[in-house]
Amino acid sequence: MEIENHPILQFRRVGSVKFSFEGKTIEAYENEPVAMALYRNGIDVFSESPKLHRPRGMFCAIGKCSSCLMEVNGIPNVRTCILVAQEGMVVKRQKGFGGLPKDSYQFKNAETLYPTVLIVGAGPAGLEAAITLRKRDVSVLLLDQNPNLGGQLIKQTHKFFGSKKERAGTRGIKIASELINELQTLNTQYLTNTTVFAYYPDENLVLAFSDNKLLKIYPKFTIFATGASEKMIPFEGNDLPNVMGAGAAQTLMNVYGIKIGDNILVVGAGNVGLIVSYQLLQAGMHVKAIIEATSKIGGYFVHAAKVRRFGVPIYTQTTIKKAIGNGKVEKVVLAKLNENFEEIEEFEMDVDAVLLSVGLQPSYQLLAQAGCELKYVPSLGGYVPLRSNEFETTKKNIYVAGDVSGIEEASTAMLEGKIAGLSILKKLGIEVNTDLKETQEDLERLRSSPFSRKIVEGLREVMYE
Repeated sequence: MEIENHPILQFRRVGSVKFSFEGKTIEAYENEPVAMALYRNGIDVFSESPKLHRPRGMFCAIGKCSSCLMEVNGIPNVRTCILVAQEGMVVKRQKGFGGLPKDSYQFKNAETLYPTVLIVGAGPAGLEAAITLRKRDVSVLLLDQNPNLGGQLIKQTHKFFGSKKERAGTRGIKIASELINELQTLNTQYLTNTTVFAYYPDENLVLAFSDNKLLKIYPKFTIFATGASEKMIPFEGNDLPNVMGAGAAQTLMNVYGIKIGDNILVVGAGNVGLIVSYQLLQAGMHVKAIIEATSKIGGYFVHAAKVRRFGVPIYTQTTIKKAIGNGKVEKVVLAKLNENFEEIEEFEMDVDAVLLSVGLQPSYQLLAQAGCELKYVPSLGGYVPLRSNEFETTKKNIYVAGDVSGIEEASTAMLEGKIAGLSILKKLGIEVNTDLKETQEDLERLRSSPFSRKIVEGLREVMYE
């Protein structure tokens, strides 16, 4: 299941870690998560559903769903897609909800931290915010639950659009590398494999779990840059292993060099669906088709042209009705639609993977715990926080940036992260008015294209003075 040759990426496959999986010895590479090692070794069923005991496989691959929950060293409900494999681990498939561990579980120790600014999420928004603050010597603690810094950037092999100022013509993976290098040069305190799981607004207390240690964090300011999770759509068999989000496929192939399948269906012809399809082709996989329920391709023409040059058909007014397979996807039933989205014809297609590119939803849960006022705005992806033009929420000293504030591109996420950082500097009495105004103007200019019209309309619903 390994990708051997790639025109852009070189995969760092070093070291060897052995762990036990239901009596079998599985070999993982250094810094490879458990679920990725299993998938690479041909194991794609990680658990079963609580009631019907149906098999469950990979879906999001970034720790934001329940598909990769397994029992590790006797502890149930461990998110194995972000848990780095360690020598001697004992991993088992999980049945249902997993129950409680047999022995009482305790943290090895606890630590209390008092950063000036806590940033939750080390994607493009979180990295840019941290860099902005550290350039003025502000104490920052940056946390991310994934093994790697960079968020979505580390799997984006395509070149960015826009202007030179927004790194147009540069691949996302290179932008990630540049930001991470700058972050480290500024001696920023950061922790990966660290999950923030609670916010107590009365005490301004944030709880996180890191390396079997409980972190009690009391920040003066908090920036939530928690990103988004992939949406699911209803159809029969949508829970079969190898029905997964397009972003999960990106993680598998572009971060860990793992093949998804031999014949792949992509659902959704927006930019993400088109870009991921092209990346699958780059990695040597076959995209059987891209389908889109509406009458138009939603993504940019240049992305659609690329996949069409490879002979990949794009079927508009077509939806997925059923995924069929014995333990994993083997074929799908598709349906042609009329202008009223009524089914007019069915046809089958043999595929071994279905990738859903049907939108993202902001990861707002910690904001809800913090008591930030939220509003459901469809054009922004779902529930998003109300905030000022300086990205402060309705809760004093809590800021947002990136996809958690509304689904957009990585370019806008970086600008939002910078604005949030500059706004905190302003509150700390540091002169940043010129930089802040200029960055706000850059963001407004980036959103001035016709493609951002619905985003701009949605933003008007959540901005306050």
